Amino acid sequence: MQSVYYCQTSQFNSFLTKLTEDYKVFCPREKNSNKDKNDYCYSALSKGSDFVYNPYRALEPLKTFFTPPLEKVTDYFTPNKDAIVTDEKVVLFGVKNCDIYGHKIQDFVFLEGVEVDASYRLRRGNAIFISSDCTDYKDVCHCLAWDILPYPEAGFDLNLSILGDGFLVEVGSTKGEDLIKRYKDYFCAAKDTQILARKAKREALSAKLRKHILSQDLVAKDTVQHLVKAGYNAETWKSFMLTCVECGGCNLICDTCHCFLLADKKVNSCNEKIRVWDSCLYANYARVAGGANPLKTRASRLRNRFMKKFDFFVDNLNMPACCGCGRCIEVCPGKIDIREVLKDLRSKLKKTL
Repeated sequence: MQSVYYCQTSQFNSFLTKLTEDYKVFCPREKNSNKDKNDYCYSALSKGSDFVYNPYRALEPLKTFFTPPLEKVTDYFTPNKDAIVTDEKVVLFGVKNCDIYGHKIQDFVFLEGVEVDASYRLRRGNAIFISSDCTDYKDVCHCLAWDILPYPEAGFDLNLSILGDGFLVEVGSTKGEDLIKRYKDYFCAAKDTQILARKAKREALSAKLRKHILSQDLVAKDTVQHLVKAGYNAETWKSFMLTCVECGGCNLICDTCHCFLLADKKVNSCNEKIRVWDSCLYANYARVAGGANPLKTRASRLRNRFMKKFDFFVDNLNMPACCGCGRCIEVCPGKIDIREVLKDLRSKLKKTL
């Protein structure tokens, strides 16, 4: 079967409208801001409305669709009841390659451990990723620093690339192939010249982004694990924690962070068990029942975040748990920049050599 197709914009709008009959379709919507570049936030696509092609990743992380910030798990009066899950079929449009990369971490945590998270598995199985090439980037974007391209080559069901008055649509899975077969009237085989044009557009954006990153003199991917381990006792952590307000925003907005807390919630005469997102920057994150807390200081909690991302996951997955999306940089009220923390570690270690 042909793996790359062409679809005119008007036809693609019709295709998405058709999808809303069988799926809940989420598309990024432009959110005006006072920044140089606008943000894009996901919202459900209503029947007949046009989609928006987001030039870079959306504001919220992809994990919000698979592990909600708060959800009921079970309650004490029905201990054998299965976890509350949803079997709703969902299409996520506008997913970027940084999101796809980041979601490898979520899959590892919730699907590949000793226990498989039933809710996550069901949601993951019922989700379709219609990803798209980046056509621009934000100042905080630094995916290429982690060898992540601004366009996906795997991990998607269908991928869109803007071309003229339409899109090249690449098939990346059996789910995507089934969609093409089901809605074949909207697609035609792509020409070799169109595929070459896509390659040229991708290379041009990559070159522009690479230039943007080189000017920042970022830490090299293959040195980051050594940096966080060798810099365990560096003054970097105390220095950067001075502006940390322990809001946890960096963890909650991150597409690779995955920690959660199980808690009880009183509802009428029942105690429901709920799961909520947790943050290693919270003061009580590591506190145990007896009151002991191995991460008492903000500096130790900030360091813990970096050790998990750049040591633990390098050891266990051979990849750092950072996709270069820059969300944590944008959300931090203390202006803590993950790029600058790593650069400061590098600078501190050079002085000790």
